[in-house]
Amino acid sequence: MSGAPILSAFRQALGEAWAGGAGALLPLGFFAGTTVLVPLGVGTEPATLRAIGPGILWVSLALSSLVTLERVFQADTEDGALDLWLQTGAPAAAIAAAKTFAHWLTAGLPLALLSPMLLLMFQARASGALLENMGLYAIGGIAFYFWGGVGAALSATVRRGGLLISLIALPLYVPTAIFGALAMGDGPSSASAPLFLAATTLFALAAAPFAMGAALRLAAD
Repeated sequence: MSGAPILSAFRQALGEAWAGGAGALLPLGFFAGTTVLVPLGVGTEPATLRAIGPGILWVSLALSSLVTLERVFQADTEDGALDLWLQTGAPAAAIAAAKTFAHWLTAGLPLALLSPMLLLMFQARASGALLENMGLYAIGGIAFYFWGGVGAALSATVRRGGLLISLIALPLYVPTAIFGALAMGDGPSSASAPLFLAATTLFALAAAPFAMGAALRLAAD
């Protein structure tokens, strides 16, 4: 099996991410806007903001990942590219994983890179912990995008399938969000929570591509 189709799918997804001119700006704007509005509703007490900040960012990250997932596979089904990908002989799971990973690089990784600045807004202390938390958001974001990719693949033939993607993906986000929030807390479970967070991401990387591949094959039939 040649890896050329997989690499081609990865490059195509990178190009499509910026083809509309917005690229990662839409999820970035949603991510920043959601977190900025929270202090307006809960007040500006530093202790309160410091306690809820990491969790609010996890929720915002999960919702922001859904903003652009609708376009990951839908264009391929509309213009016939999906049929061509499947005819190359490359595994559909590998094609789906390549496109989803490219989408995370362009739309998901910038969200993690922005997180230290937003945590400072929630009165987090400027320390090396901000970089550790950024790494946790990046790891968890991969799981969000791959589980979201399952929803995107299942709704690839549905016009305006954003709501369907949300209904499918949000329940799958729950373990990642829980362990991510625990990993950034001070509770007794915070020490082992990063390992469980990594485990949820590894499980997403192992299982989601096959689910996406099966859904895309159904969409092509």
